[in-house]
Amino acid sequence: MDIKSRHHLRSDAIAEIQDALSANLGVDLDADTLEKIELTTDDWDVVLVDGKPYVLYLDGEPFVTVKGANAYPPSEHVVTVDAGAVQFVSNGADVMRPGIVDADETIEAGDFVVIQEETHGKFLAVGKAMVDGDEMLGDDGRVVESIHHVGDDLYEFVV
Repeated sequence: MDIKSRHHLRSDAIAEIQDALSANLGVDLDADTLEKIELTTDDWDVVLVDGKPYVLYLDGEPFVTVKGANAYPPSEHVVTVDAGAVQFVSNGADVMRPGIVDADETIEAGDFVVIQEETHGKFLAVGKAMVDGDEMLGDDGRVVESIHHVGDDLYEFVV
């Protein structure tokens, strides 16, 4: 992943990102500089927060990356998985019901979510909910589609 273009965001664009992250995730994004970068591949629209790829756009809306979630831990739209699911989720697998120990009940099918492991509270992935949060716990079935995870190209991206 190489940078095609890079530009600083105006204050109104920064406020829009901060407001969206606060409303959707309970994240208080406090930063000195935000820059939007266009990559040579069209896979991601990324915003650098103080030089780090902490925000990406999903369906036109700002959302945290895995590194962004670990730097600015979300309090909403969080799905927590047990230790048995960590290896699979970290390798990009979709999240299955048996691995989930907790899910924000305000999540609706189609919402973007962050996947957290229960032991240390680290964030492992970003995904799209396939069911509502109150339907995520159970015995079988895929409930979160993986979009971005630890170790993928975006996670390894260095500016």
